[in-house]
Order: sequence, then structure tokens, then C-alpha cells
Amino acid sequence: MTGMTHAMQKGSNIPVTAVAVRAVLRWTTGPEVPDVDASALLVGADGRVRSDEDFVFYNQPRHPSGAVWRLGKKQIGDGITDAVQADLRSVPPAVDRILVVASAEDVPFERVRDLRILLYDATSTGGSEPLAHFDVRPETGAETALICGELYRRGEGWKFRALGEGYSDGLVGLATDHGISVDENAPEAGAAAAGPSTDRTAAMRPPTPPPAPPTQAPPAVPPAYGYPQPVSPAPVPVPVPAGDPTFRLPVQGPQFIRR
Repeated sequence: MTGMTHAMQKGSNIPVTAVAVRAVLRWTTGPEVPDVDASALLVGADGRVRSDEDFVFYNQPRHPSGAVWRLGKKQIGDGITDAVQADLRSVPPAVDRILVVASAEDVPFERVRDLRILLYDATSTGGSEPLAHFDVRPETGAETALICGELYRRGEGWKFRALGEGYSDGLVGLATDHGISVDENAPEAGAAAAGPSTDRTAAMRPPTPPPAPPTQAPPAVPPAYGYPQPVSPAPVPVPVPAGDPTFRLPVQGPQFIRR
């Protein structure tokens, strides 16, 4: 596939021989064009995530396995790109497909111009010719989230399929459809306490039972990193990718609020 770019049609697929790939979303900016974000869902053969950790997005930019992560935005002329990268050798065996998603800030994709997904060999050092590209055209224009394409297992290898499937209820609808528990009635006070932010769709958080009151406060034993031991569990920090200025700390559960 070196030196040859496949121009894909909706529903078509190609074999992927590269061991690591980079899926790049590209669109043309403008005064009325919304901000677009790339994200990825790692789903099983049943089309559902195993847990909320299988959702890689702006507040959770790296999968715990290290196999999938966000690369962040770049501006090239009047175009903007956002991208996710996948090391296919490290994808957990239970993951059957990796969905590459574009979402807008409650603004329909009819306002997004020239949306295209490009697939690159992330291990290639000779040139920047994509393996394939697909021009994503929303079916209705009212969509606020789109599954642009998917990497999926076929036998011992992988393939890539062009999709363009849309959701008019944004990341909330897409996440619910793939097994993520969504609390659309999350208290607004929680978002306000987080400081100024842009509410992307709604606070999304799996329902968790209230913690049982401890019978005895645990001893404050400083861990190896020198921080006080928390009384309640805290999110595990995700390593900051070198040179990634768009990195944002994840929150507890997938909460779609810009930090």
C-alpha cells in the first residue's frame, strides 16, 4: 500500500498491514464553523465498551492499555486537523473494533466544511502519503457526532472501513448507544465548581453508589510520589505525551466538559 492512497466510498474497506496507524480528521475552518473533536471508542464484538475507560476523548486522552491515544489539533493553512493514533499490536484481545468519531459543540455538521478522515501508517518514515481517505458527508446535516470510520479485526489482521454514521444527539447519544452509562441530569453546581468551561453536550458520568462511611480514617501514609494518601479513590493520572500541548487531565468517568 506504500505510495498509493485509496479514495474510499461509504461502506468500503481496505486491509491494514501497518502495525500502527494514525487517523486524522481534517476540515476547513471559517467564521460559522464549529470546533470539532476527534475521539475513539474501543468496543467488543457486541459493539459495546467494556467500561468507561474504553472511551478516548479530550478529558481522557489515552487508553489504559496505551494502545490508543489522542494527538491533538494542528492548523495547516485554512484547515484544522485532530487525530488519534493506535498501536494495533497493543489493542486488548477483547476489543474487536476501534471507532473513530468526530463531534461538534452542539452545532450540526452541515456547518463543517470539507470533513475528511485520512489514515496513515504511523510507523512510516518516508513521506506523508496517506493509506486512505474518505470524505465524510452527513446524511441529514443535523448530526452533531459522526462515526467517520472504524478499524476492525479480520482473522489475524485488521481492516479499515469508511462509515459516516451520524447522531443528532451528539456524544451523549453515541456513548449511550455503545454501552456507556449517561447521567444527563448531572448537577450544574458540579460544572460551576470546576471553573469557567464550555459544556460540550451534557455531563456524562456512570451512576455510582454513595461510598460507605469509613469506620476509621486510614492513616495518612505518603506514597512514593510524596503526595498525601487520599481518603477516597482518585483517578489515576494519565502520562503526559511528550510535546502534546492539548493534554488535559481526565475526570472521574467520561464528563463532557472542557477543562
